Amino acid sequence: MTKLLFGIALMLFLIPQATHGAIVADLGINPTSSQGAFSSDPGGGAFEDQFTFQLVGGPQFLTIGSVTNVFPDATDFITNFQAAVWTVGADGIVNNADDQIVIGPVVTTPCPTVPSCQIASGSAVLDPGNFYLEFTGVGGGTSGYGGNLATFAVPSPILGAGLPGLILLLGGMLGWRRFRG
Repeated sequence: MTKLLFGIALMLFLIPQATHGAIVADLGINPTSSQGAFSSDPGGGAFEDQFTFQLVGGPQFLTIGSVTNVFPDATDFITNFQAAVWTVGADGIVNNADDQIVIGPVVTTPCPTVPSCQIASGSAVLDPGNFYLEFTGVGGGTSGYGGNLATFAVPSPILGAGLPGLILLLGGMLGWRRFRG
């Protein structure tokens, strides 16, 4: 009897369980709109999906173009559907106690022109590091969502721009005018 119970417990442990709190995909380094496409079919029940990405170089402008759940049936609606972007903390573990939120959480809203649709979007300027885009909610039926995340390098400041550059430019113009006049 003990062997039978041990065997059943081992089988239950080895059978893959549906996880609703896992890294779905890695979007790579400085994802562009072509490589930043994401989607997931969490189905029914609570879920917490993460999409990891890394920013390198200078600051990057991050845009979540849209996160869309188009549900053909009312049973496919995702309740409490939210999106957020987090930094991966010093321990390097996604979704751990030392992670910090940098965008959101953004609650989805109804799409303005498409019936039976939920949408979320957001943007921020982020310094280099490791991040993850996280979606949470409670899916109904055969729920699914998709969207796009893109990053663009923030242009570095031009030398001489700003107030000091303007003062030097005006001073130079006054000096040139005096010299000519």
